Amino acid sequence: MNGVQVTAPNAAEALDWLDGYAHDREAAGLRRSLVARGPDGADIDLASNDYLGLSRHPAVIDAAAAAVRTWGTGSTGSRLVTGTTVLHEAFEDRLARFVGAEAGLCFSSGYLANLGAVTALAGRGSLIVSDGGSHASLVDACRLSRARVVVVPRGDVAAARAALADRPEERALVLTDSVYSADGALAPVAELYAAAREYRAALLVDEAHGLGVRGDGGRGLVDELGLAGAPDLVVTATMSKALGSQGGVVLGAERVRAHLIDAARPFIFDTGLAPAAVAAADAALTVIEREPARVVRVLDRARAIAAGVGALEPASAVVSLVLGDPERAVAARDACAADGVRVGCFRPPSVPEGTSRLRITVRADLTDAEIARAVAAIRRAAG
Repeated sequence: MNGVQVTAPNAAEALDWLDGYAHDREAAGLRRSLVARGPDGADIDLASNDYLGLSRHPAVIDAAAAAVRTWGTGSTGSRLVTGTTVLHEAFEDRLARFVGAEAGLCFSSGYLANLGAVTALAGRGSLIVSDGGSHASLVDACRLSRARVVVVPRGDVAAARAALADRPEERALVLTDSVYSADGALAPVAELYAAAREYRAALLVDEAHGLGVRGDGGRGLVDELGLAGAPDLVVTATMSKALGSQGGVVLGAERVRAHLIDAARPFIFDTGLAPAAVAAADAALTVIEREPARVVRVLDRARAIAAGVGALEPASAVVSLVLGDPERAVAARDACAADGVRVGCFRPPSVPEGTSRLRITVRADLTDAEIARAVAAIRRAAG
């Protein structure tokens, strides 16, 4: 008989192990599922990363729509072929000036920006010292880099210093978030930079949760610490949080940008970011520059919610309410949703065992009435 031979229905299959894996995750309270949302509604959104409330700002939406009409729906190719428009380069220059860097380079996501920057700046024969609180994109970048990787406990500058001092490699790169994504705490960026400089290493800081929230006018924690434009310092950021759009960017010296264009595989081989996303991020940056009070307000709103639910005072737009058990955290999230309040739920491996939590992300445009309603719902759900 011609064609592909199909095994009997009762025969063992190569992917049968998936059933056991799913069962084990279910038993541990770690099963994940997708929950589709509609375009709008009465729910209070404390789960998204739209920190400044700009994803639905009329000027941001209008800019994206105008870009679609002008450029079409996609970039049509990689950045090195047809995927770079004048919008991309103008935004890169503008955002770099905003944060005090020489140059910037857009990627199609913040995840890919971290993959591209780390793998291009560190490779076989070099050392990466990675803060234990770093985002999964930095963790995956370490794994792909082929460098020797030393992971130090979160915020442990002494351990980072020791790893740098005791290395045979000529090149070294230190990685950290500026604001840890799980609980919104600030990393010891200034201390890590001092250690990196002492041992002739570069520092890469992911400002995904710092841009638009920390620093003068939302310029980020690096700017707040007086390190904007410092030598041997590279900043990555995302356009999908405070900028209310999509995409990622690497900011630093002009020679870093040039090297990434030559060597960053997620830049070279990926389709460029859609012009509409670039235009939206650029319009959001205009709003931030014109309305710096949004940056102040998001931290004020975060402190109000933290005080209401009994969480630690936040240093960013992220409020973390630790509940411990993953099943309890999931149940609390679902109870909040039933009460019309969407919150995040972080469980292992996103956070350490025993620290499952509600992750509450705050927007600058929340009203006092919305905060009161959200606090009441969260307190009921958390018990």
